[in-house]
Amino acid sequence: MIAFKIDENLPIEVRELLRRSGFDALTVSDQNLGGHPDADVAAVCLSEGRVLLTFDLDFADTTRYPPASYAGIIVLRLMRQDKLHVIDVVTALVPHLVSEAALRGRLWIVEETRIRIRE
Repeated sequence: MIAFKIDENLPIEVRELLRRSGFDALTVSDQNLGGHPDADVAAVCLSEGRVLLTFDLDFADTTRYPPASYAGIIVLRLMRQDKLHVIDVVTALVPHLVSEAALRGRLWIVEETRIRIRE
């Protein structure tokens, strides 16, 4: 089962959406990591084998957060970040989350009309 860590910059509803879709999903806040530095969040994702789902473009920096070290990193780059739009985009993303192998060691940049995957 794919396990996700949802960053604090995403709506809490994303956690429930992922859970209803059959994934293990926790938020940064669920683990009292709200306000912690990115490196702390990354370390927890690494130790727990969780895919990070975030708006934070710092996680797209492959020199600081090399995808090969992580279960996966998904950075949302959306034109709008209102709750309903984010939920719609994540809902459309779910069918692409077919296996751990598709995510492991990869950085996904998700936009409204495309997904770019970097290894």
